[in-house]
Amino acid sequence: MRTTFKKAFAQFVKKASKPLQLEIEIRVDEVCNNPRIGQQKLGDLQGVFVYKFRFNGQEYLMAYQFDHFSGVVEITWIEFCQIGPHENFYTQLKRSIRFK
Repeated sequence: MRTTFKKAFAQFVKKASKPLQLEIEIRVDEVCNNPRIGQQKLGDLQGVFVYKFRFNGQEYLMAYQFDHFSGVVEITWIEFCQIGPHENFYTQLKRSIRFK
């Protein structure tokens, strides 16, 4: 499976503390093993999945897309779009997806 990371995702991870980076790496592996683990969004964010997790009492959201529309059972690609705390997460995600 081909895994890619958008600039916003990579920048957040780069600026995060080392323990948070390790937790994000674990969560990315979880999503790669089972991409349907996240909640599928509707409306403006159709086709985007969001996986939520907690770290040190803070809730983080991780947005990603994958080839779930194809009839193929095996997933060939997954793209991690954005990660961050809940505050303004969906507003920023809509803006980044609209300008991709």
